[in-house]
Amino acid sequence: MIALVILASTSNLRNSTTLQGVMHTVCGVWGERITSLITALYCFGTCLTFLIIIGDQFDRAFDSLIGPDFCKTWFLNRNFIMPVTSVLLILPLCFTSKIDFLKYASVMGVFTILYIVIIIISQYFSGNYKPGEIKTKPDNILDIFNVIPVICFGYQCHVSVIPIYSCMKHRNLKHFTIASSTAITACVFVYTGAATFGYLTFGSNVSNDILENYSASNPWVLIALISMALKTYTTYPILLFCGREAISTIIKDLFVTEETRTKEKFRRYIIAIVWFALSVVLGICLLQSTLMLDPGLVKLEAKLKIGLATVFLILGSFLFGVVLTQGVERDMTSSGSKSLLCVP
Repeated sequence: MIALVILASTSNLRNSTTLQGVMHTVCGVWGERITSLITALYCFGTCLTFLIIIGDQFDRAFDSLIGPDFCKTWFLNRNFIMPVTSVLLILPLCFTSKIDFLKYASVMGVFTILYIVIIIISQYFSGNYKPGEIKTKPDNILDIFNVIPVICFGYQCHVSVIPIYSCMKHRNLKHFTIASSTAITACVFVYTGAATFGYLTFGSNVSNDILENYSASNPWVLIALISMALKTYTTYPILLFCGREAISTIIKDLFVTEETRTKEKFRRYIIAIVWFALSVVLGICLLQSTLMLDPGLVKLEAKLKIGLATVFLILGSFLFGVVLTQGVERDMTSSGSKSLLCVP
């Protein structure tokens, strides 16, 4: 929440509409370019993740309804289902000039998550599941640092928050703080409810994707699986929008001398199509300079802000190092992993 408010208040200085625009305000043109590049890479990687999630949900549904050999039927294989459904449900949402158009699709995503949480809680009380060991503390203190990045990913909205803020009817910090606080609070209760009751239901037997623990032969669970895929369809365009604008900023800054509406529209469509095509192809393949300081920075308030920013950077670097090291260690020592459905 602190980071969200900082971003919003900084965007007010020049009415910035993107994260890279905010960085241009505080760090100049190179800050904007570097942020654009990082944002594009982050959003592209997240879009790939969303496509994999879509394929996973359909695999779970077909496996429960038809059996493990469902992928031998070409039109049920994720290599067909994922790209075709993405073209029909994602691509048409990728060309909007403003992010506020996606609010209508996002409403469905909100209700989808609420439905899934209700299913998880109801299954805890009504399902006849035998949980595995239920831990009350981590095996290793370093496991705590493995959890933090997952939580940060679950609550991240910082890349898209500036475009959303720029489209608010009442663009001011008061309304933004109320809206974002309400959203974050809702996420806290939803995530905590799903995590608590899901873990109490299965204990150590719980899967990374908790929906894998339920049989899709249950029609309510089947609806949850399909709903999760549909929710992901509505989230992908939001990240594509942010990544598309980041790439557009770099192109416009380096190669465009005179901007026109026609050029902007052409660039927007081309970037969206190329982005979407690459992400679908890679999604399938995966399954197979001198710092000039302002004199004002010597003030106490500025020093506190710099100190806070330093803490963010150090903490982020530390978490990255710990998770990367543990990930490499786990890959080197692992004797095997759970096989994926329909993946050779």
